[in-house]
Amino acid sequence: MLVIASTTTSSLAQTATPTASQAIATTVALSPAQAHFEPSYRQLRQEFNADNAYNTVAFVEKYWRIAGNTGFNASIHHVEKILQDAGYQKEVNGESDGPLTYRIETKKMKRPTWEPVDGRLSIVGDQTTLLEFASNRNMLAVNSASTPAAGVEAEVVFAGKGSAAELDAKEVQGKIVFVENAAAAVFGNAVKRGAIGVISYAMPAYTQPQKYINSIQFQTLPYLDAKRQIWAVVLSYQAKEKLKQALAKSSVKLAVKVETKLYESEELTLIANARGRSLADQRFVFSAHVQEPGANDNATGVGTLAEMARVTAQLIQQKAIAPERTITFMWGDEINSTARYIAENPKRAAGIQWGLSLDMVGEDVSKTGGSFLIEKMPDPSAIWTRGNEKHTEWGGSVLKESDMMPNYFTDFLLGRCRQQALESGWQVNANPYEGGSDHTPFLNAKIPGLLMWHFTDAFYHTDLDRIDKVSKSELRNVGISALAAALSLSTADEATVGHIIDELLVNAKDRLQTEFALSEKAVKGGADAAKEKHILEVWTNWYVAAFDKIRALPTAGMTQHLNVRVQKAQTELVKLSRNLEEKLN
Repeated sequence: MLVIASTTTSSLAQTATPTASQAIATTVALSPAQAHFEPSYRQLRQEFNADNAYNTVAFVEKYWRIAGNTGFNASIHHVEKILQDAGYQKEVNGESDGPLTYRIETKKMKRPTWEPVDGRLSIVGDQTTLLEFASNRNMLAVNSASTPAAGVEAEVVFAGKGSAAELDAKEVQGKIVFVENAAAAVFGNAVKRGAIGVISYAMPAYTQPQKYINSIQFQTLPYLDAKRQIWAVVLSYQAKEKLKQALAKSSVKLAVKVETKLYESEELTLIANARGRSLADQRFVFSAHVQEPGANDNATGVGTLAEMARVTAQLIQQKAIAPERTITFMWGDEINSTARYIAENPKRAAGIQWGLSLDMVGEDVSKTGGSFLIEKMPDPSAIWTRGNEKHTEWGGSVLKESDMMPNYFTDFLLGRCRQQALESGWQVNANPYEGGSDHTPFLNAKIPGLLMWHFTDAFYHTDLDRIDKVSKSELRNVGISALAAALSLSTADEATVGHIIDELLVNAKDRLQTEFALSEKAVKGGADAAKEKHILEVWTNWYVAAFDKIRALPTAGMTQHLNVRVQKAQTELVKLSRNLEEKLN
């Protein structure tokens, strides 16, 4: 059972999540803020069905999904059916048609869509097949053309990294170019020099290719035109080694058969809305991209968000919840669909209060080696990445102070995830801003945006990212936490806002103490005290500005009482900062 205690929460940005054994203890102490939000969790834990989310993942991951192709469209319509069964009505006149509506937006694509059909690669004279599509569905580079129906046999030439100079040193006319580089890096030059195809090997170290010797990370070619497009095959580590060994002995001919489809199509985006009662133009927007071939990336985002939309509809129909702000669910092409949603309707964009991307949210971390993460909005940890802060293998650039986006959203979502962890033992971490998913368009438009994801993952973008790497409990934890956050913010009354202020102050103080300890150690080691003080100042200013953002949160408007609480928190934080800075003298 859960015992409500009056203890304060430890820093959401720094404190480790409880272990599973701690979470399963008979009692769990909740802070006043957590006790306030806990009824929503109990409701969501009862209603969220991880099997539903998992079954959608299983449907979607069967397909190789690119915007406009068969698998992408089938996935969109599969989710559409879930929405219909849940009670969402297809729009006729617009979102105001009812409390639960959806629509599918179509956009003519500027270039053909693509889908793989079959492929086979072998060395002529060797009965062993190097690769075949049935077991390596990432062997065909996106936008690869087909070979003639009967396949081709041609000499292969190794051209190193595939630079222009390396290609010019070889005779590639009518031959197959083999490079240890991304196919896209050599594709244009290979086409110009008359190559009939490209063989590529480019596996990042984090995919552990010498361990997962048959794994292939998918690659994408530039699309030239129907006449000039040639084929490209991507190798696993094992296939690469066998081919290099054969080339070390003598010249090699390859037998290649590639069957793909390139055709004109429309891009689909599915948008569902649980319409807010009093502030319908203000909204919390969820996004999950459909394209990419993996189970975790991103069939898990699609399936989790579909179940979240179903649960939201069910609770609204049961009159268990009544959001004041609109909650929007979106499935589409990564970054493109979200960017259009923001750019095409400035009035709608002005009402978006928060954006949250669900991308790779269902990993079985015991198999993938990844960790559940919330990628934070641009904060000072993306300038000074130190202490427990670290970037993922995806990597991030060092930001400038002018890039900062102060907001309470990061701390609030981390708090809601770590509250769910008290029940489940879920491991929750965060990383400094890096970009690259559907949260990026929100941030580019100066809208608070976050990413829920997993990394580093040995199977990222590889053909080993399949349903056996997906965890139902991870889907459940993400779905419950994300929906708890959205429901709280979309119905934020005075009590809710007060608890958000209190949580943020605890986190801000803990952050300053953490940064002070790091700076104190740095100064003792010879670092410039003025520079270390500046780091504390930037963090203080970031949180002071984050408190200011809370003023727009109450659905009934900011009260004098809440204004006083915000001002008091800001004053308390500035006082602490000055005291800590003095100690660095």
